[in-house]
Amino acid sequence: MTSEEPTRKSLAAELAPLAAQLCELQNRAVRAYEPIIGRIIRSGSQDVREIEATLDGLLDFACVPDGLKLFKALCRYYYAIDPVATVGYVQSYRELWDEDSEGEE
Repeated sequence: MTSEEPTRKSLAAELAPLAAQLCELQNRAVRAYEPIIGRIIRSGSQDVREIEATLDGLLDFACVPDGLKLFKALCRYYYAIDPVATVGYVQSYRELWDEDSEGEE
């Protein structure tokens, strides 16, 4: 046992509740975005500002599976309205969250 091991265990014990809180906040945010995205898509909204503001916010939560599902759904919808902007959002997602694209240019 190294002298750092108790410190690591202590740090892990301190971080565990914070990580759980973060996960809960992410899930709550995704649940809050769900009806907004549903409304945008169902109504056939062409409001670029609203769609982009929603994508901007949702991008922060696309790291969790349900958040990514919503992000993809709105991107698919938005692609018909503005394909160039949609590609930019997909690229932003990849830069933030896609581990497979790390190191690719």
